Formats: sequence, C-alpha cells, structure tokens
Amino acid sequence: MGELAFDEFYASFFDRVARTLMLAGADRDPARDATQEAFARALRQWRKVREMDRPDGWVYVVAMNQLRDQWRRSERRRTQAPAIDGGAVDNTHAVATRLSVRDAIATLPARQRQAVVLRYLADLTIADVADAMGCATGTVKATLNHAMRSMRVELDDTEDDDADR
Repeated sequence: MGELAFDEFYASFFDRVARTLMLAGADRDPARDATQEAFARALRQWRKVREMDRPDGWVYVVAMNQLRDQWRRSERRRTQAPAIDGGAVDNTHAVATRLSVRDAIATLPARQRQAVVLRYLADLTIADVADAMGCATGTVKATLNHAMRSMRVELDDTEDDDADR
C-alpha cells in the first residue's frame, strides 16, 4: 500500500474491521471501541504500518487483541452472535444463502466463530488469525476444521428443512 494516507486507510477499513468484530461475537459498541483503539495505534505507528504488505491485517489483529482484552477485563465471554437485522427480507437465493451462512456461524462456539470470521470474512492469513487469537497456527487450522465441519452439518440441516417445505 506504500504511500497510502492514513485518512484514506481509515475510511476504507474502519467499518469492515468493526463489522468483522461484531460477527466474531462482539456487541456493536465494544467492537467499535476496539476498532477505534486499533486505528489509533495504527496512526501512532503509521510510518511502519503503512509499509506493511497488509496494514489492514495488522489492524484486524490489534483490534481482535483489544477486544479479547476487553472480554478478559469484564471476565465474561460473549457466546451469542449479533442478532440479524429484522429489516426487509430479500427472497433472492444470494441473500438466503448469506443468511444461512450467518446463522451457521452464529451456532459456532465463540473461538470457532472468531477463527472463521477472521480467516474467511476478514481474509487474514492463518498466521495473522493465530496472532489475533493468541494461539499457534496449528490450533487455528484445527479450530477452522472443526468449525467447517459443524457449519456443514448446520447448513445441511437448513437445506433439509427448506426441502421439506
């Protein structure tokens, strides 16, 4: 990203990072707080961060670490996924699939949900997910494997329910 200006970087990635943290299990305000702190740290180290191959990956890792610190301080882990908007329902296949996947992600335990969201929605590398989650890359791979197996079962059950209608 080279000479990327911080303002452009912030505008491009703030909402993505905050949404990712919400999908990982955080409530809206704590997710935005952790995201804001991660961007504040990025700004303080901008010369170094902007030269990274994936400055957004660095922000995701810092934001997730910040969120985990918040969870530790409050001594309660969130296991509920954010509620899906109750707005207008679009009956297209793409939206139905996206909601099914979101529902399947919501059934995962917190750690598996975080790994899935960071790896596949935030598009972080396995190493970056491991950094963000504070564990080894092998643990991330195993966690993702378990999560994918669980989601396949959940999505298969959803398809069976739809076929019965």
